[in-house]
Amino acid sequence: MNQEQFHAALEALRAALSFSAPADAVLSRYFRENPKLGSQNRHFIAEAVFGVLRQKFMLDRICAPDTNPRRMLLAWLARGGRNLREFEPIVSREDERQFLSTVKAFKLDTLTLAERAELPEWVAAELSASGMADEAILALGRGLSQPAPLDLRVNLQKMKRDAVQTELAALGYEYTPTPYSPFGIRLAGKPAINRHTLFTEGVVEVQDEGSQLLGLLVAPRRGEMVADFCAGAGGKTLLLGMLMASSGRLYAFDVSEKRLANLKPRLARSGLSNVQPQRIESENDARVKRLAGKLDRVLVDAPCSGMGTLRRNPDLKFRQSTASVDELNAKQTAILASAARLVKVGGRLVYATCSILPRENQGIVEAFLASHPNFSLVPANEVLAEQKVELDTGAYLQLQPQIHGTDGFFAAVLTRNA
Repeated sequence: MNQEQFHAALEALRAALSFSAPADAVLSRYFRENPKLGSQNRHFIAEAVFGVLRQKFMLDRICAPDTNPRRMLLAWLARGGRNLREFEPIVSREDERQFLSTVKAFKLDTLTLAERAELPEWVAAELSASGMADEAILALGRGLSQPAPLDLRVNLQKMKRDAVQTELAALGYEYTPTPYSPFGIRLAGKPAINRHTLFTEGVVEVQDEGSQLLGLLVAPRRGEMVADFCAGAGGKTLLLGMLMASSGRLYAFDVSEKRLANLKPRLARSGLSNVQPQRIESENDARVKRLAGKLDRVLVDAPCSGMGTLRRNPDLKFRQSTASVDELNAKQTAILASAARLVKVGGRLVYATCSILPRENQGIVEAFLASHPNFSLVPANEVLAEQKVELDTGAYLQLQPQIHGTDGFFAAVLTRNA
């Protein structure tokens, strides 16, 4: 660590701590504005910014009452195992030397449960109120504070998983097959896979294993009519299209033109011909209403707090609140009710979020079932067993990073009865 690295990391951290934009966007902009930074410096800066964000609740307490980005960065580096001699190039003031000598002695047992779990107090309170034990909250929070691995999904329309693994091995990549998804591969480290022909030719897509399992809950068949109701940039759309062997009709609905534009190059790489991206004004768009009662399968990957993705987006916990989740709950309720109208009798509706909060998950599903007696819950463990996936989290799919190695995901499988 040298002065240049430290000051660059501090500059990027100050920008990230404004929470005016997602941390990854802040870093991307910083690297664009500083193109002469070498790869080693960029790696150090990214690790430092995300490291501080992941441990911010603890660092706030360590640095109190003078909590500022410089002290937080120094504390994060010291807690990471660096000895005091390594700080000599960047620390000359006596008060900072004394501060560093106290950092390693900080006792974690002085922190609240939420602070130890690196979760906002309101999140820990909601989890506790749902019946989750303190130890489970702590384990979940610590799991969400670890960096996420790089998961790939193999496009079986182009190549089998074994063949992709053979090619990765020949290139010197370290990998393991994902434990649950039959078409997933987990890479060691963070190689730039997007530069490789496997990626540019659409053989693999970057997709968390939890997200891959959602496609297996939808389980679309060849020739069916299917909708990805909140398609976004289309990761799950491409998965559904692959499972349909590029047959039938697959609608990719979203209210954002920009997100659907991001789907276009991915769709072109995938080789799929059954996907129809369509921008809609809202969940009540006329194009949606025309399909009422006609679809075999509908996936609702609902807009949510993203609290299950803190491994990748640690800044989200500072940009969400109980009030923002209240607003999301209203959207989730409306979107699920609208999407349900598309499902034909005997058809399947899958509601999913990347949230760990019960009121975005079970709460929404239970309220929907209470107001829609023509729908019933299909146990997710039974659906996965039919797909030969050895994973049982009960009637709902509930994934947690410290247990399953995925982001925090929730999904419920519903069927429309006569």
